[in-house]
Amino acid sequence: MFRKLLLSLFSVLVLLGCTREPDTLRIGVAGPMTGDQAKMGMDFRNGVTLAMEEWNSQGGLLDKKIELLIEDDQRDHKQAVSIANKLVNQEIAGIIGHLNSSCSIPASDIYDRAGIPMITPASTNPQFTDRGYAGVFRVCGRDDQQGRVGAEFIISKLKTKRIAVIHDKTTYGQGLADELKKFLGDMAEVVYYGGIIQGDKDFKTVLTAIKNAQPELVFFGGIYTEAGLLVKQAKEIGLKTPFMSGDGVIDPKFIEIAGDKAAEGTYLTFSPDPVNIPSAKMFIDKYLQRFGVPGPYSIYAYDAMNILLTAIENAETTDGKKVIAYLHINEFSGALGKIKFDAKGDVTDAPYVVWITKDGTFAEYWKPPVKAFASQS
Repeated sequence: MFRKLLLSLFSVLVLLGCTREPDTLRIGVAGPMTGDQAKMGMDFRNGVTLAMEEWNSQGGLLDKKIELLIEDDQRDHKQAVSIANKLVNQEIAGIIGHLNSSCSIPASDIYDRAGIPMITPASTNPQFTDRGYAGVFRVCGRDDQQGRVGAEFIISKLKTKRIAVIHDKTTYGQGLADELKKFLGDMAEVVYYGGIIQGDKDFKTVLTAIKNAQPELVFFGGIYTEAGLLVKQAKEIGLKTPFMSGDGVIDPKFIEIAGDKAAEGTYLTFSPDPVNIPSAKMFIDKYLQRFGVPGPYSIYAYDAMNILLTAIENAETTDGKKVIAYLHINEFSGALGKIKFDAKGDVTDAPYVVWITKDGTFAEYWKPPVKAFASQS
């Protein structure tokens, strides 16, 4: 009898130890924290962490300490769904994530059913917000905006007529490539169109076929890992055609993988440099001191977290419906400037510019004649 009593007492203590402290408010964070995209995942995690630390140093939120529940989706859509279910069961007040569109889109089904607000710092595929879920938001732009700027640059600035378009067969990579191809229309000839497999290491067969098609520019929709290898191997087989890509490639890892010489002259679409945005200075200074050089999406993760916490604070509740309603109707001040969401959850102003890889780093190179592309409502 005494032994049974001890076992029962032990079980109660174990349960108590697994129970969240009543003075803790949980926010989920999900992205690729390991694997070939871990650099982007950690940049994203650091931005969220910095925002959390600032709030906790000022007393937390709703008289509670903010706690991050960080999950690694390994850039895999099945893992993303598993993580989403796990986080919902852990009673999160909101989710910052995921990074990849191929993860954010299926995971959003889970968060939407649970009524949990979701803000992604980096998922640009239009489908993420086009499906009509009230609680999904993004602080970045969309691939139909990015693809349009890329096409305008190719036609009006480079005056290129023969394009090879390749992608990594992911929701993001193929989506961006197809948007660019759509906006090129009949203003340029796509002399090669095809896909590679994300995670492969040898692309020389594809690159040889591209070389034989004699393009004036190669556009790649995908992430820096494959982009670096493509650019490096293109030079190895004598394909001297310049490359162009999108926001998934503008990371120092791209230059590291490709090598300075091979990466030189690669064009990339992304948002303007935060260094030139006055409201970003405090974030950059704090991030440099805490983590080092910010990654491309660190500031987006930071703003996403601050927007979510501000909405919870001003709604005075963690009730998902009320927080989501607040997110839709209010404007927020972020490190990137003023941010407001439209009815879909897209930002109402999403400027894209073209960067160039030069001297082992990235620099802004070209801005479209007409600023920004308002959300595609």
